[in-house]
Amino acid sequence: MPADRSTQAVQVPVSGAQLAGDLVVPGGARGVALFAHGSGSSRRSPRNQQVAAGLQDAGFGTLLMDLLTEAEERVDAATRELRFDIGLLAGRLTDAADWLGTSEVAAGLPLATFGASTGAAAALITAADRPDRVRAVISRGGRPDLAGDALQRVRAPVLLLVGGADHQVLELNRAAATRLTGEHELSVVSGASHLFPEPGALEAVIGRSADWLARWLPPSPAR
Repeated sequence: MPADRSTQAVQVPVSGAQLAGDLVVPGGARGVALFAHGSGSSRRSPRNQQVAAGLQDAGFGTLLMDLLTEAEERVDAATRELRFDIGLLAGRLTDAADWLGTSEVAAGLPLATFGASTGAAAALITAADRPDRVRAVISRGGRPDLAGDALQRVRAPVLLLVGGADHQVLELNRAAATRLTGEHELSVVSGASHLFPEPGALEAVIGRSADWLARWLPPSPAR
């Protein structure tokens, strides 16, 4: 386990807003994973926090952030649709990727995007829009189909992690995979449902994610 794994509370500047985030960059980190949560979730998602902790143990930094402000998260008729505004969420994730590139503790480190549920679409769009910045993409129980035409523009290697019992999402991932033109892999966690609550399922996600990052994030130059 990395010796230094303290969490830094950050405010990530995006177009028209400041978003709360939790940044962890262990000493000697091999790269940073930028997380995009699903609709109705937040940086406090216990599943994403568990995955992030596992990646930190494997020597990678993580940024868990809210994609909506506190005011936007108050669900009413005026704001409910924002949770499903993929263009807005992807734009904010891309702004966060740009910000990480200038962050004192993360600048120079290879970057991956990690999306869960609808956040997977944002992770893929950011990769498509920042091909020189994003080196790998991971989707956990994601909706890559919502990335639309951006799928064909993604150049970073993509890992699609889906539960074997999550039948509808599995079919959507299979269809989306046919539209990816770069390196990609559909990895099915046997017996797992959408949120991977089954014993050992999330641990499988962590292990496969860490292996993907180790494979595709190049060593960073001395900073």
